[in-house]
Amino acid sequence: MPKWAIWAIIAAVVVLAFGSQLFSQPTGEKLSYTEFLVQVKNGDVKKVTINNASNIISGTLQSGDKFTTTGAVSLSDADEQLLKQMGVDYDYKTPQANWISSLLPVILPFLFVMGFFVWMQRRAMGQAGSIMSVGRSKAKAYQADKPSTTFADVAGYDGVKLEIKEVVDFLRTPERFKEIGARVPKGILLVGPPGTGKTLFARAVAGEAGVGFLSVTGSDFMEMFVGVGASRVRDLFQQARKLGKAIIFIDEIDSIGRKRGAGLGGGHDEREQTLNQLLAEMDGFEATEGIVILAATNRPDILDNALLRPGRFDRQIIVPLPEYEERLSILKVHSRDKRMGPDVDLDTMARATPGMSGADLANLVNEAALFAVRRGQLHIERLDFENARDRVVLGARRESLVLSPDEKRATAYHEGGHAVLATVLPHSDPLHKVTILPRGMALGVTWTLPEERHTYSREYFEDLICKAMGGRVAEKIIFGQLNSGAANDLEQATGIARRMVREWGMSDKVGPMAWSGQQQVFLGEDLMTSGREFSDSTAQLLDEEVSRILLEQEARAHEFLERHRRGLELVAEALLIEETIDGPTVGRLVQEGLDAPAPSDATA
Repeated sequence: MPKWAIWAIIAAVVVLAFGSQLFSQPTGEKLSYTEFLVQVKNGDVKKVTINNASNIISGTLQSGDKFTTTGAVSLSDADEQLLKQMGVDYDYKTPQANWISSLLPVILPFLFVMGFFVWMQRRAMGQAGSIMSVGRSKAKAYQADKPSTTFADVAGYDGVKLEIKEVVDFLRTPERFKEIGARVPKGILLVGPPGTGKTLFARAVAGEAGVGFLSVTGSDFMEMFVGVGASRVRDLFQQARKLGKAIIFIDEIDSIGRKRGAGLGGGHDEREQTLNQLLAEMDGFEATEGIVILAATNRPDILDNALLRPGRFDRQIIVPLPEYEERLSILKVHSRDKRMGPDVDLDTMARATPGMSGADLANLVNEAALFAVRRGQLHIERLDFENARDRVVLGARRESLVLSPDEKRATAYHEGGHAVLATVLPHSDPLHKVTILPRGMALGVTWTLPEERHTYSREYFEDLICKAMGGRVAEKIIFGQLNSGAANDLEQATGIARRMVREWGMSDKVGPMAWSGQQQVFLGEDLMTSGREFSDSTAQLLDEEVSRILLEQEARAHEFLERHRRGLELVAEALLIEETIDGPTVGRLVQEGLDAPAPSDATA
């Protein structure tokens, strides 16, 4: 029963119980009892009715006007005699009590008790119903007539749009495919790094096709009860079949689609049972039914092979990090509703943000808008984008951290070593800026702009390691001692050297051999399988080669910085004064250091 019906019943009961009293109140001019007696003595009163219950006296004057007054509990003998003498027609009236109002004292307690029991029963049924519905799918359904995303809302990625457009054409005009005998893939797996827009593509497909769209995440299938995940998978596909043509989108499918046989939980593991049911359901319908499954993941390497075979997820579409043209389009999309200043150059910003995903670029534009608001500006200017990029890439500036003069000087030479090597090394990325202002967890930052490339040479990695050694070596040359500021640099250099030897075959002694890291149990590998695939002698050789690369690049960094020591000093002095200098300034200072002879009283 709806809530308004309950209130309507209560109002009806009140009207029936008290309506006669509410609507039977006498009307007319209100007189005092003294004024009433005066009117009687003057012969102006024609008729009077006395209510025995309420002592209200109502009547009619000779002029026809009505009046009311309130008398005593009973008229005195003198007043009654006065009415008789003046010929006033008077009468006593005792109103009858409403039978409903007389029954209410008995009925109301009974109704309250019955209502309490009905409420308790419904509450118990609701709890039981929630337990019984635990196996229902939690998919969110979006109808075809609901406004949704289209391909026009997805900037760039023309290749991905072209691949996925077949699904849209099939759901719109399936007869074209039937005529030629073509079979559209049952399932399409969107693979790519986080933030590249995989979920956005799924919504765009549903919007373009104009069909029902069921969206669910992999974690929605998991529950504490055994068998709930499999039940929800069955219910999900039943919902899709009722819609006729529909798209099922499973986000983060790796949460239920990981490799089976991990050795934990056995074959009765809830996740494995959910995956088994998903595999069975994907085999249980034909492509002609008009149901297409889209899934998204950024971990395709851990998915079960049975899930990826033809007939289930027939096609994998890579959604990579955007290239320059795509980044420019994404920046334009996210800048449409922003007030942009005349000096903002999105083309330059797109070139300066390699490796950023669509989500990163959206955050960059928003951060620029926040910086403009903090400065009290009405438009987003180029300076705001520069500050936003520094914050996103380098971290927020730590205003509260104050370095001592010695720490500031050491940081200036440390970052100067990185900057000089980034300028003089032949295969290094171009230097953008260097600062000794603390940002994030770093006391200073040297920022280079990587060029658009997809393969890297051994020389590039060697220069990368050499540049990472620049801060440590610069401190050793200038101060003759080392400190803990190079910890992160050494970690990055060691990681690159290890991958050069173990994965990329860039060691002449090791040769064209590759060994990946130890496989974890959750990837589906056997629990008892050893993760190391090489002998102790090979492990020693790998360690020796990693050490050799690091030592060689440290010596190379020492050689370059000794050659450009004057330039290093000029860069450090500029950092101590300016705190932040750009790449062209560093290049000019390094060149000045080469042209001018080093002073005899060089800093020791």
